[in-house]
Amino acid sequence: MVNLKESFIEIFSKIENNLTSIVIGIIILVVGFFIANKVKVLIENRIKNKPEAALTKTLISQIVSISIKLISLVIFLRIIGFKDLTSNILAGAGILTFVIGFAFKDIGENFLAGIILAFKSPFKINDLIESNGITGYVVDLSVRETRIKTLDGKDVFIPNGQILKNPLFNFTIDGFLRYDFLIGLDYGSNISKAINVILETVKSVEGVIDGEKKPTVALDEFATSTINLKVLFWIDTFSSTSKTYHSGIRTEVMKQVLEKLVKEGFSLPSDIVEIKQYNG
Repeated sequence: MVNLKESFIEIFSKIENNLTSIVIGIIILVVGFFIANKVKVLIENRIKNKPEAALTKTLISQIVSISIKLISLVIFLRIIGFKDLTSNILAGAGILTFVIGFAFKDIGENFLAGIILAFKSPFKINDLIESNGITGYVVDLSVRETRIKTLDGKDVFIPNGQILKNPLFNFTIDGFLRYDFLIGLDYGSNISKAINVILETVKSVEGVIDGEKKPTVALDEFATSTINLKVLFWIDTFSSTSKTYHSGIRTEVMKQVLEKLVKEGFSLPSDIVEIKQYNG
């Protein structure tokens, strides 16, 4: 009981002797946390009007805020007389980081990849990308994974490490996206006329780009029952990032091409099956 009493007396004595340092340390800690929160809000407000930096807003603000708070905490501990404690904490944090990084290397890899992707910015929100055979629109980027919404409405979470290590296709980074489709004509068709009809029809559809990236029609293959033509055209993704908008243009192009070819008297046959009968 006496030892406990003496311990309390010793603690209060230290507090009394270091009261000025403790008050200064508390003030620095409070000011440091206040500045960290203000800087976080300031960074978010500066970046929120820049769509190309939307993915980095949260990441940058959190890193800066946490760093300021940690620095304030270390200064506070040193001022109130815990220099050895802060040294041990920093040393222990280094060892702990090494152990955790080794044990959870995949998580660490995805975390670092997320930071690289955020600052490198190979894509932004609503960009249409393809990675590891998965195509969709970018919805969100976290420190561990990138969330994209596929063209059929599925939400896919791709680890950042996989995106960083594999080829990434961004279909909307320059504002242009190409669509194509095949259409089969009868072998007796006037192919030159058909190509002209298709080109004029595609050009007339609103949303299709003309000029340098004008529509083209190429002979694709001689199939069993048809001569297949490949129709290629470009749209401007800066007009809209909506997949419904893009699909609507493609649908309208295919519909008008079909109607125009039928109106011009072209035959679009289905597969022809030849049956041979052998006597005996």
